[in-house]
Amino acid sequence: MRLVVAITGATGAIYAMRLLEELKAKKVEVHLILSEWAEETLRIEMNMKKESLIELVDYYYLESDMTAPVASGSFQHQGMIIIPCSMKTLSGIAHGYAENLIIRAADVCLKECRRLILVPRETPLNAIHLDNMLKLAKLGVEIVPPMPAFYNHPVTIEEIVNQLIARILDQLGLEHNLVKRWGDTMKS
Repeated sequence: MRLVVAITGATGAIYAMRLLEELKAKKVEVHLILSEWAEETLRIEMNMKKESLIELVDYYYLESDMTAPVASGSFQHQGMIIIPCSMKTLSGIAHGYAENLIIRAADVCLKECRRLILVPRETPLNAIHLDNMLKLAKLGVEIVPPMPAFYNHPVTIEEIVNQLIARILDQLGLEHNLVKRWGDTMKS
């Protein structure tokens, strides 16, 4: 499997890091695009430099590199995940304003009818945010906000993060054992 993963500057760098770890373990070929603000968020939230993420992926592109393979519909892949996805990026995708490689690669997914998964990070949401998400959902984009479930009785941040990553892996059809399934939690 070959995927494009983009990371914006929205809070939630831990989600991106965990997803990249899982994709590497599953030997998925990952093409990473990291926004300039994502680098700053990594530093603020995780005291980490982008090199820690880059070593988890196969290919890395600057968000300004509009010549990257992922900017073209002829580049074959099985989908794109933007995690976390800022409202600025979501808006750019919803309105076809491909000002950088992240939005251009997402636009390619839409025009080529490829899977596009967005993990929007904002709260509270205003009507503009909701309209943009609805517009994209109607186009087939999968909107997977980081909303924790508590039926597994999470105790650590890692358990809460794994729950979201499990949902993303489910969307991609990738096997995992990150969380117990709903029916399994009811058994004693």
